[in-house]
Amino acid sequence: MSRAYLSLGSNLEPEKHLRAALAELRARFGIIVVSPVYRCKAVGFDGPDFLNLAVAIDTDLEPAALDDWLHALEDRHGRRRDVPRFSSRTLDIDIVLYDDLVMRGEGHLELPRPELKHAFVLKPLADIAPAVREPCSGKTLAQLWLDHPDRDRFGPAAEFDAGVR
Repeated sequence: MSRAYLSLGSNLEPEKHLRAALAELRARFGIIVVSPVYRCKAVGFDGPDFLNLAVAIDTDLEPAALDDWLHALEDRHGRRRDVPRFSSRTLDIDIVLYDDLVMRGEGHLELPRPELKHAFVLKPLADIAPAVREPCSGKTLAQLWLDHPDRDRFGPAAEFDAGVR
């Protein structure tokens, strides 16, 4: 079994789609660790705010197979792939970290995910796994968050019951 850390976001009916995604993740992977949910402005385009969170799962799937499974989950919730990359979406799920694996130049999947640099990805991950080390820098997620330029400007967790219980 491997430990994967996922970033989830939605800005189209986000509560509905995030709750449903968490339910499907629990059904497939069992116990999951869920971060607080953060409300964030859209990045790269004008659109409704996103709700973002992070999840830790234990998986028997290799990274490419997990990525395929997550894309199918997005598709089941109306994710459109015929629109610009930076646009509103029902569900966006990315593998950010997978054990201490580093993957570059092997198809579209990069690990660690480059979006880890964004506060809306890093902060929820640091909330659930502060001692986990980012394999390229060797820094913990907590240290990366402490060093992040948006740390003092990043808002509090949103009011959202992610169904953690």
